Amino acid sequence: MTTLLVTHEACLRHDPGAYHPESPARLKAVLDGLSGAPFGKLQHRKAPDADLGDIARAHPRAFVEAVLAAVPKNGHAAIDADTVLSPGSGEAALRAASAIVAAVDAVLEGTATNAFCAVRPPGHHAEPQHPMGFCIFNNVAIGAERARKVHGLGRVAIVDFDVHHGNGTQAIFERDSGVFFASTHQSPLYPGTGARSERGVGNVFNVPLAPMSGSNEFRTAMSEVILPALDAFRPELILISAGFDAHRADPLAQLLLEEADYAWITERLLELAAKHAKGRLVSTLEGGYDLEALSGSASAHVAALVAA
Repeated sequence: MTTLLVTHEACLRHDPGAYHPESPARLKAVLDGLSGAPFGKLQHRKAPDADLGDIARAHPRAFVEAVLAAVPKNGHAAIDADTVLSPGSGEAALRAASAIVAAVDAVLEGTATNAFCAVRPPGHHAEPQHPMGFCIFNNVAIGAERARKVHGLGRVAIVDFDVHHGNGTQAIFERDSGVFFASTHQSPLYPGTGARSERGVGNVFNVPLAPMSGSNEFRTAMSEVILPALDAFRPELILISAGFDAHRADPLAQLLLEEADYAWITERLLELAAKHAKGRLVSTLEGGYDLEALSGSASAHVAALVAA
């Protein structure tokens, strides 16, 4: 079993401002956590140059080009109230997208069993024609479309355990029965979507969690709703939107998860990947804004991938 770690130093050069929570320090904390002896067997790869055609499977090409044209040469440019571009943001967003493309290729071609993309900016709020919530391009959706349109998979699953609902991912796939989308998230909380009643064409499974919910509520949601539905879907590939901001220490939300919860759900998803998808699983970083909690949680997640 081989776990691939895909990242790129350009992702550190997306700088939305000194007081913005989605800071370059987040990625540095994750990479520092994955640099120790327990992760010596990780296979490292730099995210390649991006092909705009890959991104254009999830977003209209004209939108992609307009976003890249909006990247400032100096200073900052806000594209919504929360999403700010700096001179390094264009390459960072392209490398974040190309990382999951490279990871999907590696896993589906058999050169890695599973993979983690340590990248930023995150992606799961990005709708087809609307960057938002710190997100520019929807990385996990780009990976799903790579798996389907290039590798010919018929059933791809996306599981999102970020504390915020992955509204962008849902918007891209809610009318597409070939993609399963499931999310646990705090509610009420930004972006205000993700009700249980939002079912797409029967392919969407949302489990909102009340503020102050912790391990029991999270594990029950996964065990009673999401994991059985995922098992019934029989995915050929599992993708994870791996946000770690449901941790009890995170400043942007009020859920109470611990590192052990991220290890637990990773192990459960790996079991289903082994059952249905030849072990093939690709994870990409989403949120997480307390640096110590983010580093520990991402390390627990990747340790489970390595141990699979």
